[in-house]
Amino acid sequence: MPAQTSVNDGEIAKFQAMADEWWDEEGKFKPLHMLNPTRLDYITRQIAAEFGRDLTAELPFAGLRILDIGCGGGLLSEPMARLGATVVGADAAERNLPVARLHAEQSGLTIDYRHTTAEAMAADGEQFDAVLNMEVVEHVEDPASFLTTCHDLLKPGGLMVCSTLNRNPKSFLFAIIGAEHIMRWLPVGTHEHSKFITPDELFELLRGAGMDPVDRTGFKFNFARWDWSLDARDLGVNYVTASVKPA
Repeated sequence: MPAQTSVNDGEIAKFQAMADEWWDEEGKFKPLHMLNPTRLDYITRQIAAEFGRDLTAELPFAGLRILDIGCGGGLLSEPMARLGATVVGADAAERNLPVARLHAEQSGLTIDYRHTTAEAMAADGEQFDAVLNMEVVEHVEDPASFLTTCHDLLKPGGLMVCSTLNRNPKSFLFAIIGAEHIMRWLPVGTHEHSKFITPDELFELLRGAGMDPVDRTGFKFNFARWDWSLDARDLGVNYVTASVKPA
């Protein structure tokens, strides 16, 4: 019997339709390209702190096995591979994978890209030192079940970095009205505000999944500088969390 899945077919279809544009910095994924350096800053510092790695070393993540769940075109998988990690990039949207594989090959990187789900990998007994769970949880059918599966995919002492969008009037204004309808950074309908998750709700879900949350920080967009930065006090729209599976 196939593993149960929290994949939402309607959400997957949205990203299937945009698959060819993953590496177009001026295309439909422009917001992710703009955000990516800030996401990577947070991710790399959290992994380095958890596993005692020196980010100034040549391959600081050598020996670590990292899962990028909902990897898309590989915007996070590729930097992790460059830092020396053994990377599995998994996505339920099949059209994303040829794009990701081709770009990795052109970049001289070896990444294990798979058309699969978190549940299928957990059923196979796969385990990782770190799971990158970025901008995925607001698109799944059952966030609690999905996060429990991500917990199961971690080795004891493993780290999960999980980002999503807060649910409040400000996030509706900026992430729905602003990003989709005014700026046209994303196709209309990419996000559903009702699926956004508050930081307190996410921490509760993470604890319910067996994780120990250790940090949460906001991704803040500065319209004057036209860039993103980390802000521990402003979790009003986009934010990221780090949590650890007890050893």
